[in-house]
Amino acid sequence: MKALILLGTLKKEGMSNTEVLSEFLAGYFKKQDIDCSIVKLVEHNILAGTYSDMGEGDDWPGILQQILAADIIVFATPIWWNNQSSEIQRVIERLDELHDEILEGKKSRLEGKVGGIVITGDSDGAQHIIANISNFYNAVGMVLPPYASLSVLWEKQAKGEKTSREELMKKYEEDYASTAESMVKQMLRYLPKSSS
Repeated sequence: MKALILLGTLKKEGMSNTEVLSEFLAGYFKKQDIDCSIVKLVEHNILAGTYSDMGEGDDWPGILQQILAADIIVFATPIWWNNQSSEIQRVIERLDELHDEILEGKKSRLEGKVGGIVITGDSDGAQHIIANISNFYNAVGMVLPPYASLSVLWEKQAKGEKTSREELMKKYEEDYASTAESMVKQMLRYLPKSSS
């Protein structure tokens, strides 16, 4: 059983609120004996485009193989200008070729996979992003179970705040432990029987 978190932080260096929240959730996958990996997208050279392989220097084909091998896929994003990060948007764009296969009448290579959503940022923006990503999951044959999103709005996550990793983890454990546990259990519940 494999879970993959696609981390859409824009921060190459330094601590990222969304990265810490992803690590927090990964801990709850591990409590259920699920192998969970985090791919920090900004550390990879993911070329712009809508095909699965955009040629020399493109790191996307390797990431795509991890996506196809996973049972559970989580998109993790901060909110920028009321939307998901450009890194998560690029993932959606690069998966467009798989959507084209569906339009051609082929079975989706993502069918039966279960999705989740992790967001750091404001509540109205979070609802908008959940709607966008839910629509995408639906279009490619993935399942987003009820209660399979985790969004955190906290003033100490604001841009420019100097909050430590320890402070963030403490906040997440105190206020979001039951949400994370429920989210993981929901995703497991909605996996096809052959996967679970």
